[in-house]
Amino acid sequence: MITLITIVHVFVCLFLVIVVLLQSGQSGDIAAAFGGSGSQTAFGPRGAATILTKATTWCAIIFMVTSITLSVMASRKKGPGSVLSGVGSSQTQIPAKPAPQPSK
Repeated sequence: MITLITIVHVFVCLFLVIVVLLQSGQSGDIAAAFGGSGSQTAFGPRGAATILTKATTWCAIIFMVTSITLSVMASRKKGPGSVLSGVGSSQTQIPAKPAPQPSK
């Protein structure tokens, strides 16, 4: 089951990268760099939702769901415990020197 979710996760990740790179930027011209965009909003005017924006939304949702599912399944497989539970102590015990005998 984890293998299937991992394969879906990787394909969705690659598809999400491609879909995001195919989209054109909003107000990406030189005038927008100096505040000359046509709208007073922070990210420019919002256009109609295209198929690429809908694909980006659904890919992001699927990516987040598979990420959470994989993390939950990985934590249940391992069980409760610390990451360092199997590591020994790095401090070494130095034997104490015997107290010197007083001279007579």
